[in-house]
Amino acid sequence: MTRAALALFLLTTLAGCQLTHVEGEIDDVKVKVSTNDSKHSGNGNFCPPGQAKKGNC
Repeated sequence: MTRAALALFLLTTLAGCQLTHVEGEIDDVKVKVSTNDSKHSGNGNFCPPGQAKKGNC
């Protein structure tokens, strides 16, 4: 019973984890993977349509 409770606890605890950055080398191949959940990515030069006419950019 304690093993089942421990397994359930670990599963619920680890369910909220998210892998967002992976970097390394596998068989002489460099791997770099990352996710960016931010909706505001870029260099800051983008102006949405219609906003420039309003003077917001």
